Amino acid sequence: MSSSLSTAPDATGQAEPAPAGSSLREVAAVFLRLGCTAFGGPAAHIAMMRHELVQRRRWVSDERFMDLLGATNLIPGPNSTEMAIHLGFIRAGWAGLVVAGALFIGPAMLIVLALAWAYVTYGSLPQAQWLLYGIKPVIIAIVVQALFGLARTALKGPVLIAVAAGVLALSLAGVNELVLLFGGGAAGLLAQVLVRRARAVPAPSLPAAMPVVPAMPAGALGTGGTLKLAASVAVATVVPFSLATLFLTFLKIGAVLYGSGYVLLAFLRGDFVERLGWLTDRQLLDAISVGQFTPGPVFTTATFVGYVAGSGGGMAHGILAALVATAGIFLPSFVFVAISGPIVPHLRRWSLVAMLLEGVNAAALGLMAAVTLTLGQAALVDPLTVVLALASLAILLRWKPNSAWLVLAGAVAGFLAHVVAPAAL
Repeated sequence: MSSSLSTAPDATGQAEPAPAGSSLREVAAVFLRLGCTAFGGPAAHIAMMRHELVQRRRWVSDERFMDLLGATNLIPGPNSTEMAIHLGFIRAGWAGLVVAGALFIGPAMLIVLALAWAYVTYGSLPQAQWLLYGIKPVIIAIVVQALFGLARTALKGPVLIAVAAGVLALSLAGVNELVLLFGGGAAGLLAQVLVRRARAVPAPSLPAAMPVVPAMPAGALGTGGTLKLAASVAVATVVPFSLATLFLTFLKIGAVLYGSGYVLLAFLRGDFVERLGWLTDRQLLDAISVGQFTPGPVFTTATFVGYVAGSGGGMAHGILAALVATAGIFLPSFVFVAISGPIVPHLRRWSLVAMLLEGVNAAALGLMAAVTLTLGQAALVDPLTVVLALASLAILLRWKPNSAWLVLAGAVAGFLAHVVAPAAL
């Protein structure tokens, strides 16, 4: 796609040329705001992108949005960041690809960097539970609205509905998300082929060239779909700190990591606690915690790890190490999207690939629903949080406002609840 033109969907969801200059500014404004307000993890980020870019701005149709989501699930890296990069590319070409990703990551990186400095300087993390208390119910409402909208697009017929429902049930039972994602895609493909054969319609042949799915790293899956942090193991040797080693280690993680923050935790512990000896288990858990309560991608945990590991050389060296770590873990996402982005619009031309993608999309919806139920149990803890969630959902369905304002309102409500009745927290 040329950087001189960008695209926007018309009423039918097809792309139309649009001036690149204004579109690039629009991409920058949208993803900078999302980077500052996208709390709640990948499911919430994706829901906010759909609300902003499918419903309000109509950059893409729901069907294309789901295809992009399916494509991000087939490559390693953080799904919501890769969605941002895809959408920036669609809207403003190669410049949009870079700007969308950088501005979605940037605010979280700066916040995490400030928290890492405070952590190293004062030995503790600032508490933000009152903030999350009000934000989490709003996030639940945003995700629920997105699930309803995406389900209407993605679940075409009983086969795909069954795939989504099965993935939801198995996810809640503890089956690993990667097994469910790829298994759901395969099940959807097989079931649709069998239905076609039962109707005496010849099954389509495989295309000459199928998209290559990177191999899943050995040992990335835990027993029963979970990864438990092992007891602290003494490090026999500590490898001297090196910016090159830091960059290459995070580059490797970004290039091969599928799955949730639990999988990220396992990779970080194996490399930085056990192999290199640059972190303790306590520091690693604090790094993961920071990634959970800041906006933007959870992978900005790398910023925290880089600063803590490199701060022995002073604050300036810690900042440089944080930037190097962040670049290392996110660089593969830009590369993967740059390679796969031009291919995604053509996937549905190949019948078997289209059916596989439909199965993956249905499985992804099932996983999102399971995550929403789990988050809902943690977010809706008292009558006030239930009211916040229901009111936010009603406002979204009736007026479709910018979701960033709802997140801000939730933060204010959490602050007021903390000040007026701190015992409730």
